[in-house]
Amino acid sequence: MPAAAAPIISSVQKLVLYETRARYFLVGSNHAETKYRVLKIDRTEPKDLVIIDDRHVYTQQEVRELLGRLDLGNRTKMGQKGSSGLFRAVSAFGVVGFVRFLEGYYIVLITKRRKMADIGGHAIYKIEDTNMIYIPNDSVRISHPDEARYLRIFQNVDLSSNFYFSYSYDLSHSLQYNLTVLRMPLEMLKSETTQTRQESFDIFEDEGLITQGGNGVFGISSEPYMKYVWNGELLDIIKNTVHRDWLLYIIHGFCGQSKLLIYGRPVYVTLIARRSSRFAGTRFLKRGANCEGDVANEVETEQILCDASVMSFTAGSYSSYVQVRGSVPLYWSQDISTMMPKPPITLDQADPFAHVAALHFDQMLQRFGSPIIVLNLVKEREKRKHERILSEELVAAVTYLNQFLPPEHTIIYIPWDMAKYTKSKLCNVLDRLNVIAESVVKKTGFFVNRPDSYCSILRPDEKWNELGGYVIPTGRLQTGVLRTNCVDCLDRTNTAQFMVGKCALAYQLYSLGLIDKPNLQFDTDAVRLFEELYEDHGDTLSLQYGGSQLVHRVKTYRKIAPWTQHSKDIMQTLSRYYSNAFSDADRQDSINLFLGVFHPTEGKPHLWELPTDFYLHHKNTMRLLPTRRSDFMPKTVGIDPSPFTVRKPDETGKSVLGNKSNREEAVLQRKTAASAPPPPSEEAVSSSSEDDSGTDREEEGSVSQRSTPVKMTDLGDSAKVTENVVQPMKEVYGINLSDGLSEEDLSIYLRFVQLGQSQHKQDKSSQQFCSRCPDGVIKLTPISAFSQDNIYEVQPPKVDKKSTEIFHAHIQASQGIMQPLGKEDTSMYREYIRNRYL
Repeated sequence: MPAAAAPIISSVQKLVLYETRARYFLVGSNHAETKYRVLKIDRTEPKDLVIIDDRHVYTQQEVRELLGRLDLGNRTKMGQKGSSGLFRAVSAFGVVGFVRFLEGYYIVLITKRRKMADIGGHAIYKIEDTNMIYIPNDSVRISHPDEARYLRIFQNVDLSSNFYFSYSYDLSHSLQYNLTVLRMPLEMLKSETTQTRQESFDIFEDEGLITQGGNGVFGISSEPYMKYVWNGELLDIIKNTVHRDWLLYIIHGFCGQSKLLIYGRPVYVTLIARRSSRFAGTRFLKRGANCEGDVANEVETEQILCDASVMSFTAGSYSSYVQVRGSVPLYWSQDISTMMPKPPITLDQADPFAHVAALHFDQMLQRFGSPIIVLNLVKEREKRKHERILSEELVAAVTYLNQFLPPEHTIIYIPWDMAKYTKSKLCNVLDRLNVIAESVVKKTGFFVNRPDSYCSILRPDEKWNELGGYVIPTGRLQTGVLRTNCVDCLDRTNTAQFMVGKCALAYQLYSLGLIDKPNLQFDTDAVRLFEELYEDHGDTLSLQYGGSQLVHRVKTYRKIAPWTQHSKDIMQTLSRYYSNAFSDADRQDSINLFLGVFHPTEGKPHLWELPTDFYLHHKNTMRLLPTRRSDFMPKTVGIDPSPFTVRKPDETGKSVLGNKSNREEAVLQRKTAASAPPPPSEEAVSSSSEDDSGTDREEEGSVSQRSTPVKMTDLGDSAKVTENVVQPMKEVYGINLSDGLSEEDLSIYLRFVQLGQSQHKQDKSSQQFCSRCPDGVIKLTPISAFSQDNIYEVQPPKVDKKSTEIFHAHIQASQGIMQPLGKEDTSMYREYIRNRYL
């Protein structure tokens, strides 16, 4: 095979933002500061983003001269002889993206970073701090009262918490993809086109500056897998405008690396978790899947093993194994408004043909191939149906879908009630998980970029010969993936993934010739190190989705946890409950705004006014109702929209969210409502009658919607209602029914009166009285009988003689007068008797 091309290193790793009154100049350089690129950002546009990139590579001397001329030119224009015309605003390490709410655009820059891991000489960094800068100048800024609130919601997504990036390694793809799919001959690099300075345009031509020419060589890089990219929406506006080196894609999840010494030989064990940016959210507000097959809390976990003695992708030894966790791919949710620790599970929509599960598994087959192995850890035996609802629906969906798959590519379904085995004193949970892990790894295999070691030929192992996957001349490929889920995909799932990862780690070490048998025992240094990595991995993902760290750890299931661990588990449970009940709604709003699921638009409901984000994540769902109830009614209608409700004088003319208290009450109701579809029908409510609190919620909801009772004042023996200010009917409904009809409306009414007969006799029975006519009588003219010149024409039905006779016979039979039977009727009756009784 020809030599492979290493991933291209981005030339923009250090940035400096310079400021003038009219423009921002973003200068980016490589790590050695030998090559530079410049972006010009206009500040005179109040709401539009104008960015110009000449795609030219500058030297350090050229950039210094350029900045000097910019400083001199702006100082002369502004009349500032004693001060600088070009200000250095901020230094950064990358551009997260650009975002706009209701005013102008902001630029988000990475100002602090920390190196977390190294894979083949490619550094992986964690974002430590960011800076958000408003682009338009204050002189052109158009203020909006809700801009500050949107800014606070956006910044509620803490970019310094578990967001990662790399300048030269594609974190959105697996190591197997980066080392196999992207392999290409070196000759392709030499055939890459170059772009000269004369072919491009000068972004500084209106500044009166002269720049020198040069050549810029374009690098080769792959498109990221956007499902695991979290700033894709923020970079979308400049993706087709600027050079690829400016685009820095970040992932969200976890990244950790530990060094393992095996007889002095350094080995790096790296764990990378990629959280999906689709259908992303918090624990109880994002459950199941959306209409596109994206599931909640979907995380792709990859463990990478590399021999650190040779840090090169082309000459080094690397191995990886990938597994996935994600919510059960069904339409289901949990209502947290009941304030219960375990809210009831509700199936929101019927999916008899497993459409959403088919879309989800189709995505997995396209990315990982077959087999897809589903390890379902939810409970199967319960006194009261709770988790078992999901198990029954999932096994039905998998069984249905397997009918349409070839036998060799069917979805493998492994149900195992982990909670039941944990409570049993006779069963060892981890032993059973180890058996499952062995069978899974044998089916999927793993990735390694070198052929089998010679020790496997000298000392063959039975398990190694049974290993699956795909063998190529340069190593092995993983085909298929394990998908693990419980209800929350946190505690049980993390322990199961650790056991599968431990089994795969033994095979990886054996393939690199570091151990003599593909087996690893507990309480060894290697397994302890790996267990700590997976616990940090589980704690981080649990904090992101559930609001607290893991409650049950590997030691808990091994039943060797210290007695102090129980008190910690209680505190983590309380922390998780508090986060789910009070802060998850705000976090969900921030995620929706950051990922571009919701775009603020002038004249449309704000993010905090939406009763649910169901329609934001289900794009194919038809919205039959407006987002707010008040859109149906005039603005003068109060809290109760009924036009027959008696209102107080101070209540008349108030809108649904007219004052602060009502607005806060609506926000509170929205925060306590799960992100589920609109309320189900009466049949659906009756079918899920297991939750006894449902009737209580309905009664409370009905009370809250009542209008305020009218005060009665006693005057003598009778009670009188206090005066209410009654709004004019025309102001409320747009028309006044008490006014008479206009002549035009009356003529239209008379024109379309259906008389039923083409000719009418001029007698009293054919007259209609009207108070608006002079003589009080409306004479019916032929024009109201739908004549030929009318737009409507009615032809009376034609009835034949036989139908008329049958009708009269039925009438007479109802009166007791029976018609004599004919010959055909008698013969038909005899035929019936013969066939029926003889």
